[in-house]
Amino acid sequence: MTHAPGRIRPDVLAGLTAAAVVIPKAMAYATIAQLPVQVGLYTACVPMAIYAMLGTSRPLSVSTTTTLAILSAAALADVARVNGSVPLAANASLTLLVGVILIAASFLRLGFVADFISEPVLVGFKAGIAIVIVADQLPKILGVHIVRAPFLRNLVSIANAIPEASLLTVSIGVAVILMLVGIERVAPRAPAPLVVVAVGIGATLLFRLQSHGIALVGDIPRGLPPLTIPEWSLAAGHWPDALGIALMSFTETIAAGRAFSADDEPLPDANRELLATGLANAGGAFFGAMPGGGGTTQTAVNRRAGARTQLAELVTAGASLATMLLLAPVIAMMPQVVLAAIVITYSVELIRPGEFRAILKVRRTEFIWALTALAGVVLLGTLKGIVVAVVVSLVALAHQAANPQVYVLGRKRGTNVFRQRTADHPDDEAFPGLLLLRVEGRIFFANAGRIGQRIKPLVEAAKPAVVAIDLSAVPDLEYTALKMLTDAARRQYERGVSVWLVGLNPAVRLVIQRSPLGLLLGREGLHFNLEVAVANYLRRAA
Repeated sequence: MTHAPGRIRPDVLAGLTAAAVVIPKAMAYATIAQLPVQVGLYTACVPMAIYAMLGTSRPLSVSTTTTLAILSAAALADVARVNGSVPLAANASLTLLVGVILIAASFLRLGFVADFISEPVLVGFKAGIAIVIVADQLPKILGVHIVRAPFLRNLVSIANAIPEASLLTVSIGVAVILMLVGIERVAPRAPAPLVVVAVGIGATLLFRLQSHGIALVGDIPRGLPPLTIPEWSLAAGHWPDALGIALMSFTETIAAGRAFSADDEPLPDANRELLATGLANAGGAFFGAMPGGGGTTQTAVNRRAGARTQLAELVTAGASLATMLLLAPVIAMMPQVVLAAIVITYSVELIRPGEFRAILKVRRTEFIWALTALAGVVLLGTLKGIVVAVVVSLVALAHQAANPQVYVLGRKRGTNVFRQRTADHPDDEAFPGLLLLRVEGRIFFANAGRIGQRIKPLVEAAKPAVVAIDLSAVPDLEYTALKMLTDAARRQYERGVSVWLVGLNPAVRLVIQRSPLGLLLGREGLHFNLEVAVANYLRRAA
C-alpha cells in the first residue's frame, strides 16, 4: 500500500468523514447484540486496521453491519439469557470462530461461494433482517421492556406494552429518526449519525434527561481495547452460528467491494478477501471486537468522500482509537433511545420495495425466491433464515446450466457463416471497430460475473466502437445477470462504446424490453442476427 503525497490529503479527509458515520453506527449495532457500546468502537478500530493492510478493495470500510449484528444477537441469545448480558469472552469466541472459518475458506479457495446467493434472495433476506431489527429496537423507542421471544410473540408483547410507553422517550426517538431522515435528504454528505449523537448528548447535559427516566449508555471504559481471551468451551456450540455469520460477512464484503470498485481499479479477489476478512475478525476477537465485515453504507460514504487507497480506512480506525482514549466520558451521556433510533433508521434502508417491484416485473419466479427468503428470516429466525436463503438459491441453481462459453467470432469469407476465431481459420473476416462475441448457455447469478470477467479483457484488447453480443444460444437471462449486463452496457456507453444484442429469442427479448436495459439500448441496439448487425455497422461506418 503506497501513497503519493498528492493522495494523502483526500484519503485523510475521507477517513475522517467515514469515521463520523461509522463510529456512531458501530456503537448502535453493538447494542443490537446486547453488547456494551464500546464493543462497537473496538470493532471499528482493530478489524478495520487489519483489513486495510491486507484487503484488495481500496474503498471498502470494514467494521460491523446491521445484518451481522442481528446474526450475532441470535447466536449469543442463550448466553445473554443465562447471564443477563453477553460476557465479552463469549463474544470473542464467536468472533474468533467466524475469523477461523473465513481463513479456512480462503485456503480451500471457496471464494466462489459468494456467487451462490442470488440478488433477489439477498434482497428478501436483508428485508427480513430489517423487519426483525425494527421489532427488536421498538421497545427501546417506547421506553418499555419485553421478554425476548420469537418474532410474532415479540410483536404481541410490544402491542401489549404500548399503554406503558414513555411519552418523552417516544418523542426523543421520533425526533431523532426525523432528524436523520431530514439530514440525509437535505445534506446527504453531512455525517447524520454524528449530528444526532451530539444533539442527544447535548440534550442530556442541558436537560438532565436521566432524571426524567431516560436511560443513558452509562460508563464506558476509557483507554485501549482490552486483551480479551475467548472461552474455548463455547466455540464448539457456536460453530453453526459462526458458519452463517461468516457466510453473510463474506457475501456483504465482496458485494460492497465489487459495487464500489472504480473502473481503473482491479475487482476484489474473492479468496484474498476471505483471508483479509478472516484475519480481521480473528485479530479483532482478542481486542473485544464483534463479528465484522464490509458495510455498504459506510463504504459508500468513504468512496463519496474521496477515498482512493486503504489509508482512508486506517484514518477511520485511528479516529475510533482517539474516541476510546478521549471521548468515553462524553459518549456515556448519550441516551440509549438515540442509538435505537439510529439502528431503526438505517435498518429500514434494507427494505427496498423498488427492488421487489423490479424483480416481479422481470421475473416472477425470482420474486417468489425473495419473498421466501424474507419469510424464512422473519418466521424461522435469522440464522435459520440463512439456510433458507442458501437452499432457495441452490434449488434455483440446480435448474440452470452453469458455465456458458464466451468467444470472439469471425465470418467465413464468401458466406454468412459466423464461427469462433481460431488459428485454424486465419482468413475469417474481422471488421475494424466491431467486436463480435457469442455467449452460449443460460446466463444467471452464479456465472454472470465470470462471463463479465471473460468479456472485459476481450473488449479492452480490441478497443472497438461497437460490441455486438450474439445471444441466439442463450435460452434465458436471469435478473441478477440482467442487472450486471445493464451496468456493463452503461459503463461502455460512458466510454463511447456502443453495445448491441443480436439474435435474441422471444423470451429473452421480452425480458430485456421490460427492463432498463431495453431503454438504454433502444431499437437500434437490438439486431435480428449477426448478418444484419454487420451490415448495419458497415453502413454506419461508410
